[in-house]
Order: sequence, then C-alpha cells, then structure tokens
Amino acid sequence: MTAILGISAYYHDSAATIIIDGKIIAAAQEERFTRIKHDSSYPFHAVEFVLKFANLKLSNVDHIVFYEKPFLKFERLLETYVAFAPKGFVQFTKAMPIWLREKLFQKRMIFNSLKEHDEDFINENKIFFSEHHLSHAASAFYPSPFEEAIVLTADGVGEWATATVAVGSGNKLEIKKEIHFPHSLGLLYSAFTYYTGFKVNSGEYKLMGLAPYGEPKFENKIKDNLIDIKPDGSFRLNQNYFNYATGFTMTNNKFHELFGQQPRDSEKDKITQFHMDIAASIQKVTEDVMLTLASSLKKEFNIPNLCLAGGVALNCVANGKILKKKIFDKIWIQPASGDAGGSLGAALAFWYTEQNKERKKSNTDDMQGSYLGPQYSQKEIEEQLNILGAEFEIFDEENLINKTVEDLSQSHAIGWFQGRMEFGPRALGARSIIGDARSPSIQKTLNLKVKYRESFRPFAPSVLREDLSEWFNLEVDSPYMSVVADVNQKKVLKITDDQKNLFGIEKLNIKRSEIPAVTHVDYSARVQSVHKETNLKYYKLISKFKKKTGCPVIVNTSFNVRGEPIVNTPEDAFNCFMGTDLDILVIGNCYLRKENQNNELKKDYKNKYELD
Repeated sequence: MTAILGISAYYHDSAATIIIDGKIIAAAQEERFTRIKHDSSYPFHAVEFVLKFANLKLSNVDHIVFYEKPFLKFERLLETYVAFAPKGFVQFTKAMPIWLREKLFQKRMIFNSLKEHDEDFINENKIFFSEHHLSHAASAFYPSPFEEAIVLTADGVGEWATATVAVGSGNKLEIKKEIHFPHSLGLLYSAFTYYTGFKVNSGEYKLMGLAPYGEPKFENKIKDNLIDIKPDGSFRLNQNYFNYATGFTMTNNKFHELFGQQPRDSEKDKITQFHMDIAASIQKVTEDVMLTLASSLKKEFNIPNLCLAGGVALNCVANGKILKKKIFDKIWIQPASGDAGGSLGAALAFWYTEQNKERKKSNTDDMQGSYLGPQYSQKEIEEQLNILGAEFEIFDEENLINKTVEDLSQSHAIGWFQGRMEFGPRALGARSIIGDARSPSIQKTLNLKVKYRESFRPFAPSVLREDLSEWFNLEVDSPYMSVVADVNQKKVLKITDDQKNLFGIEKLNIKRSEIPAVTHVDYSARVQSVHKETNLKYYKLISKFKKKTGCPVIVNTSFNVRGEPIVNTPEDAFNCFMGTDLDILVIGNCYLRKENQNNELKKDYKNKYELD
C-alpha cells in the first residue's frame, strides 16, 4: 500500500488530498474548517481530516507532494523586477523579505508544519514539489474517464506559466507548450473583476453572472488595446494598461482612461449599465480565446477528448460554448479546478509520472461525485444539535424526503446537509440550500434574505440525469455544475415587447420559463445533472419532487451566506440556519423548522462575514 498526501497552500484555497494506491480517498479545503473564505494558510485541519479519514498517521504516509515549486516562483519575481525596473521597486522590497525569510525555505517550513501532526514524522526526504500547472493538468487528466486527452489549463499564474497545453495518454502526461507571465487570461479577467468593483480571486464568478445583463460594447477596445490574440489562440497582453506585475492594483490610469471611468468602489458606487457592458465584453473576449485555443488544439493534435483545469476552467459559460461548438467529442472538467485541486493533482502526478504506475480506466471519472470531504453519523449530528439547543424531529429516510418535498412545493427555503462534503467550490447536493425551481420569487428571496448578496446572481438547477435534455439543451453528463446550457425552448415562456425593451437589472424579474428561479436573463443555466450512483438520497429527493409536481428540477445553491465558506459541520449548518431566513433545515435524518427554534439562538449573519 502506498499513501500519498498532496498539499496546496500559501496563495489561496489551501487544501489537502490523500490517495492510496492511486485511488482518491479524501480531499478538503482548509477554509471549510477555519471558516475563513479562500484560506491560504498551511492546511492543518484539512491534513488532519484526510489522515484521520484514511486511518493513517503522517509517519505512515509514503510521500508528501506540494503543488508548486517555490524556487521557480522566486525566479519569476526576480526576473519580473529586472524586466520592469525601476517600476515595481516598492512591491519588490515588500515581497523580498517574506521570500527570503519563508518561501525559499518552504521545504523546512512545510516539514515543521507537518511535524505538528505527528512527532514521529522525521523524514524530510518524503517531501516533494510538483509544478503548479502540472498539478492542474494532472488533476484534470488522471481522474477523467479518458485514456487519451488534450489537457488545457489556464489561471492567473503558477511559477511562470499562466496557461499550458499537455497531452495525456495512459499514465503519461506531457506538457507541450506554455504561455508565460505576465501574459495571462486569468489575470486579464481578474483585472476586469477589480475594475468593476469585485474582489480579485473570489469575485470573478460575479463578473460572469453580470455579463448577460450587458452588451459586449467594449470587445473591440479590449482586443485592439489590451490583448493580441494570435490565430492559434495564444495571446499577449499590453502591459502599458496593467499594474499587477509592478504594483498593488490590477489596472492603471491608462486602463481607466481607455474605458472612461475610474474603478467602481464596491462600497459606494452602484452597478450601472456601463459595468454590465464591461462584464459582457471581457466575458466575450475570454470565450473567444478559449474557443480559438480549443479549435487550434483539436486541429494540431487530432485527439477527440479535452480536459480542463485551472481557475479559468471555472468559467462555466466559456466551457458551455466549447461544448456547444462540438469541437471535441467529449470534455471533462475538474470540479476543483482552482488551486485547491492542485493538492489532488500533485499527488496523482507523483503516483503516475514519478512512480510510473499503471492507470486503469473505467467509463466514469474517479472523482466519486466530488463527495470527498467529512461526513457525520446520525449519532454525531444529534449530539451536536442537542449541545446547540436545537429543536428537531427524527424521521426515517422515506418520511424525511416526503416532508422535504412538501416544503419544497410550498416555496420554502431549505438547508440540505447530507453525506460527505463536496471538494471544490460548488455545492452538489451535500451542503446545499434548495428550493422550488418553478417559484418566480425564490431567486430574490434566497439572494436577499438568505445569501445576503446581489440580487442579479443566478442560481443553479439540479436535474435528474434522465430528464436533462427534456429541460435543457444538454445531452451529456454535468455532475459538477461546470457548464452553462440554455433552457430547452419547449420550457421557455414568451415575453412581451415591453419586457424586451427593459435594460440591465430591470430584466431580472421577468418570468422567462417554467423554471424561472434557475433561468438566467439570457435563458441559460449552470446545470447539475444528478446521478443515483453518486448521491442516492439527493436523487430520491428530486425524484419524489418530480412525482409530486411533474418537475424534475430544483434550485441548488451553496449552503452559506455571502463571504462565508460552505458549511462543513452540523454546528456550521445550524448557525447559518439561525442566522438567515431559511425555513427548514434537513441534516442527516433530523428535521428542523425555524418556528420551533428558541428565538434567543438567532444570530446576526448579515454582518458576520466580510463581503466577498
């Protein structure tokens, strides 16, 4: 038996993964334990969890692999300063002491942190370092259902690379080409995230959600001034407009003059049509780059399968466009595409490429529905709820599902906490808030009264796999909510001429389909197909809802409030339940109604977490 621990840390979304003989046993992000969103610290709690779940002491682990190489990153910092000098001197002098004190000695730092788990861990030679984009590529290819695939990764920046193309075949994975810093599609998108007043490294999905309210009026301005896209999809960014290589902001005055406005102050400035058009424009440019890259790679390598990872692979709208164009026969996207997934990729890369182990493939992927986190027994749930002073009833599974379906059909907002927590940024029916997709009011209710976030933010549908193409223009599995597809035309409702003439956020309240709660303004939805093989209880719930209502679709959003990581423990779930306008909490076989709870246990969640 060979156990490998993968770790990602020190940038954002720290995580730990354990694999045994190549099988993924457990994986989790540190934020879920510390309750600090995108926590970048050494993932102490996540490592503790995966070791405990695998029933291993750290000293019994054979190899520990960190997801990137600190020396290469240091080289980039030095060379970037030399290339841009004397610009960026202040940033350089601030970064340098941290690098000299900590990051150049990261192996020793990691070793010292690891010793806290197990004093018998004494062998520093068990620690290895993968490359950042190799970790991403490995996380995408090795768990995929493909024997052979092109692997495209794109994010902000790793050590030097910002995008890579690899070819995976059997147990081999070879990076064929790279785009290097400062030319980065992820950083370009983040620059517009910053410019529209959202938080870099966490607000990119808001920019994507805002885009359908606007028109891509600035597309040519971006292509003419900021990015030079080559015929094969590779690109270069004009650094005259950016500040990320040498300063502490993403954009500079030349950028602001180009678009005619200063960056939006998220605290003071309202989102206007201008910001919606900016969002639509950068989204269109990103899609064009990804589509051009995908087309040229298919022509060059003539391999029918594509795997995606890296932060840009979380742009499910762009993923949906690649799928719709049918450039590749099949596409598979790593559900934990961001840096958290680097912990998984680092471990898998070591197992297959360093140890040259055989890779056996089945028709399904190896992510087990991405349900790789902690789970709690019925006994543990009851004990935690009793300590918290919660009032609850216990039902067998059939009655529990029947009651939940009744609540769903009455447009109640429900916290649903079952089984193992998801790995990656999406709630997939284990730590979810659920609602009736047919309700025209539930989107607003959930955004404003439960999530405490912007009203324009769309919600995702969970749909039974066998009913997928009846309700959405999608023929392939989408278990990880990683592609956007249009609602099936048969389910779309006609809108009036007056409604067509509405602008921006005014479009929000138009009922566009039979499932208005999950239909975005452009008639799209970020779809999750639900499979009985990976989440039977959730599948049974939606099946029973379909039997009652004729609709196999429910709203699924992550179980948290804005700025808070997704809940992990029964205590987290109860606190969020008591801090929001959720009506019902279903946790294990325990059923809680808000009106039955002690009012003194209510919490102020509206201001508890820093806004993301």
